Amino acid sequence: MHILFNALFLAAGVKWGAWRRWREFYPTILYFISVDLLKNYLLYNHLMWTYQETFFAKSLLQNHTFINLMIMAIVYPSTVLIYLGRFPDERWKQILWLALWIFVYWIVEFINLKFLNLINHHHGWNMGWSLLFLMVMFPMLRIHHKNPLLAWFLSVIFILFLWNVFDVPIEIMK
Repeated sequence: MHILFNALFLAAGVKWGAWRRWREFYPTILYFISVDLLKNYLLYNHLMWTYQETFFAKSLLQNHTFINLMIMAIVYPSTVLIYLGRFPDERWKQILWLALWIFVYWIVEFINLKFLNLINHHHGWNMGWSLLFLMVMFPMLRIHHKNPLLAWFLSVIFILFLWNVFDVPIEIMK
């Protein structure tokens, strides 16, 4: 099923993504992937959510790592190329665009959690935390596109906030 979701994001990225401007968005794609890689590395023994395959390609997508790497390679670039490539100029349209992306990501997670069993939450993570995370993540992608150093600074602050809220023990780090 993860292959189907990734295929849908790839098809959307091909159709609506700003491929001619990919070099402009490449640093933000790398930022998106880097932050997720950092999260997976730091929380390897204490992940807040894990992916699993339940329908198709179980032999190919055997665990969270394989699925997450596929998402990083397909969903994240497609998301950035559409989200930033079509980012509107008018303020009210920007707010609607942001809300649309938050809703799309949140509803996909909700469906994957409640109906398809493709994701599991752990250590107190829930759909409310996912919503807050998305409300930070999408503006952060825009901030990174405009001011990368500010985005990295704010990301570190948000990571520290989550680390403290979820009382992640330092001992779990590799």
